[in-house]
Amino acid sequence: MNNRGILLIGHGTRNAVGTQQFFELQQHLTKLVAPAPVAAGLLEFQRPTIPEAWNQLMADGVTHIHVAPLLLFAAGHAKQDIPNILAECQANHSNITFDQSRPLSRHAAIIDLAMQRLSNTLASCQHPPDRTAVVMVGRGSHDPCAKADMRILSEIVTRRSSVAEVITSFYAMTEPRLPDTLEQIAMSGRFDAVVVQPHLLFEGRLNQAILDQTSDAANRHPSVQWLTSGYLGPDPLLAEAIAKRTGIR
Repeated sequence: MNNRGILLIGHGTRNAVGTQQFFELQQHLTKLVAPAPVAAGLLEFQRPTIPEAWNQLMADGVTHIHVAPLLLFAAGHAKQDIPNILAECQANHSNITFDQSRPLSRHAAIIDLAMQRLSNTLASCQHPPDRTAVVMVGRGSHDPCAKADMRILSEIVTRRSSVAEVITSFYAMTEPRLPDTLEQIAMSGRFDAVVVQPHLLFEGRLNQAILDQTSDAANRHPSVQWLTSGYLGPDPLLAEAIAKRTGIR
């Protein structure tokens, strides 16, 4: 049987907290799949790079690598960038085999984690569910599959929550954009409270931008209670989703 290991791939960020959270997630995953080794590589901005992480697994005696892209939805990185880098790695080490797991998408553990974040925030809501809206905010992508996946996630949250409406919005690259969504909700007169939930992995520029856009809406519409929930973060449930996607657990 091949000696197996996991190559956890992150996008990379200049944000120090987001970087720390990525490596914290690696620690959770390492505990979960032990004794299989876990190496972490980043697409850009930081080290270790993906080839460096690949070489680390080789040094650990791994002969088959389960590649786990830390991506919520399938888009350009999962379909093009990462496979291209992996092909180059394997070209230099033809004795090593690998497979690439699917993006985390709507894995049950991801849904459970998103619902935990939402429930924690709704506990602070001062208004009844039938006057409360939830806005699920995705990063945004030009890929239609990624956009559709985000909408389906919102439908699942709708079925599992008791709020009046769950609305999908995006930070960039696709419509509807978050500022427009928040303005339409506030002007509708249908809601006394709005929960904005960033469907993001870690701290970083995008999360701060979503918080700022929500704060702008709150300043324009002070009669509405505005709440923001936490992003997914380096939670053991996130590590569980990764491990099960790879098939190593």
